Amino acid sequence: MRDMAIEYAYNYCIDITRSHYENFPVASRLIAKQLRKPISVIYAFARTADDFVDEGDDEVDTRLEKLDKYVENLDSLNRGDKQDHPVFIALSDVIRRFQLPLKPFYDLLTAFRMDVTKKRYANFAEVMHYCSHSANPVGNLILHLYNKATKDNLARSDAICSALQLINFLQDIEQDYIESGRIYLPQDEMARFAVSEEHLRQRRADSAMLALVDMQINRILTLMNQGMPLGWTLTGRIGFELRMTIYGGLRILYRLHQQRQDVFARPRLTGRDWCWMAWMAVQAHPQPFTLQKQGCLR
Repeated sequence: MRDMAIEYAYNYCIDITRSHYENFPVASRLIAKQLRKPISVIYAFARTADDFVDEGDDEVDTRLEKLDKYVENLDSLNRGDKQDHPVFIALSDVIRRFQLPLKPFYDLLTAFRMDVTKKRYANFAEVMHYCSHSANPVGNLILHLYNKATKDNLARSDAICSALQLINFLQDIEQDYIESGRIYLPQDEMARFAVSEEHLRQRRADSAMLALVDMQINRILTLMNQGMPLGWTLTGRIGFELRMTIYGGLRILYRLHQQRQDVFARPRLTGRDWCWMAWMAVQAHPQPFTLQKQGCLR
């Protein structure tokens, strides 16, 4: 009976994974077969919690109560109590089998709570604090699944994950503002470049807005280059998957830099982009990325 419950729980998580579109495939064929289910479970945990934040018409208090329930479920799981929610039945099994730390899961819930309660970020340090809870835990957990969670690997993973989160912020400036009322551009930097919320409301891509975006792009590029060696430290399919993810993020960053007339447009990767990503990912050594035009980027 217990085996049937666990099998149902895993299938429940896999169905959630398959039903959501992401820029990069979750638990794809590049991932080792034995890790596809665990990664789907981690994704299902994050996806369902994220849906508490942005889906439906719930009031703020209701959204926070749902997140608090997930915190209680984690506390219960940590005590070794029997779970009755399929996500937590599967998650309990994954944590036990792979000896995963619980902190990254709590960190993700902290980030989701911030999504409900915090709409503005005073400075870049606050934005990075958010990234340390919203994005970095995912890389942390993947490294633990592969038994590669060394100090250096975790630091590089944090740089990559934070960079990817910041890229998402840049490509979703308008969507975050219009749909959720959120601005992830640091308020002090907006003031420094004389960029106001009117720029976002009116989609105003003037020289001030372009200068602010360029600053964000260059900072993200530095972060990504710091973390890039991890893609070559990790071998096999996980290394290739990570390199594809790194170069996918860099490709989007380059497209954002190209959009001088409309910094609010969301770039879409084409077949040509994916070919470039694959070509870069099979190189023998990491190549620091710049925004200067190169033949392979045109």
